[in-house]
Amino acid sequence: MPRLAVFAVVVCLLAVAAAVVAFVEGSFLGIVWVLLAGLTSNMAWYYVRKARADGQRRAQQTAQ
Repeated sequence: MPRLAVFAVVVCLLAVAAAVVAFVEGSFLGIVWVLLAGLTSNMAWYYVRKARADGQRRAQQTAQ
């Protein structure tokens, strides 16, 4: 898994934890944490898919 994807997943998990804590305390600031979790989740998927596509592209170029 690419390093940036791992960092994005870690930030996503931390944002989810912060959202849970914020909502338990009755703060609507948790909405911001949920949005951040969604953003970082999409970033992680992007970096994973990009790494897979790059690997396939390299494999095709070396096979030719």
